[in-house]
Parts: sequence; C-alpha cells; structure tokens
Amino acid sequence: MKRIVIIVLLILGVLVFFIIPKEDRVQRIIVAVGQKAPEFELPEIDPNSKNPPKIWSSSDLKGKVVFINFWASWCKECRIEMPSIQRLYDKMKDRPFQMITILYREAPENAMAYMKVNGFTMPVLLDEGNKTAYSYGLTGVPETYIIDKEGIVKKRHIGGGVWDSPETLSFIENLLKP
Repeated sequence: MKRIVIIVLLILGVLVFFIIPKEDRVQRIIVAVGQKAPEFELPEIDPNSKNPPKIWSSSDLKGKVVFINFWASWCKECRIEMPSIQRLYDKMKDRPFQMITILYREAPENAMAYMKVNGFTMPVLLDEGNKTAYSYGLTGVPETYIIDKEGIVKKRHIGGGVWDSPETLSFIENLLKP
C-alpha cells in the first residue's frame, strides 16, 4: 500500500511539472528592502509617437529616486490608487525623481485607453514576457517599489496605496536629500 501511494505521488509530481507553465515553475526571487534593485531595459508605450519607442534602462536612472509601480487597468486596486500616483508624479516633476509604471499581463492598447480616458500622464513601460516582474519577485498587482539614488530598494509595498500622502511625500523627500 505504501509503495502505491509513493508511486501515485511521484506520477502526480511529474504531471504537475509538465502542466504548470514554465514561467511559473521558475523559482522567483523576492526583492527585499535593502537589496539592489534588479536591472531592466523596457520600452515605453506611446501610441501617439511615430518614432521607435523610448527604451528605459534602470542604469540610466542612477542618481534619482525611482518609483516603480506594476499595474493593470483590469485591477480594481490599481484603478483606485492611480489618481494618487498621478498626483505624486505631478508634485515631483523637475526633481531628481523618476516615476515609471510597468504594465503587467495586459494588452498595451487597453492600458493606454484607460490612461487617456483618465488623463494620466506618467510613463507606462511594457514588460513583454513579464521578465522584469519576475526579477522583482512580483506577487501580483498593484505592487510598488521605491528605490534610492544608489539603486537600493527602500520600500516594497504589496497592494494599493495612497501615494501622495504626507507620509509617502516625507519618505521620498528624505531619500532626495544629499
């Protein structure tokens, strides 16, 4: 009887290995506060441009405080927090601060239609194949990272947030200090 149970479990394990998509079988690294932020190079989605898309590279953002928000327009919490993200983006213009949003598991045209209808203007990057999401250890959306000028993750927030709150503004202002 014991032998049958072991064989059944072994067969189930092999089946699960082949049924689960390869991208989900890869062991995810969870980026923690205090660690170096993963490197990335992603194109910006700009439906109005006839030029090739701008490529955003994490290495080009050194020396700035970086706010990265993974999102999708089908995500209710993402839609709730997006106005506060736009207000933060507007408040931090002309500062050594860069906000980027990274689309997760959504068609770019749907996301850009949502951005346009709501008047949101922050950069939206396309993470085809979700490689950047996996390198950050994304657990779902929304998920936000605040990275200091040296490229170290200083805040990781899972779920929605109010990003223009006095607490968040104070946190970012402290990171902006020389």
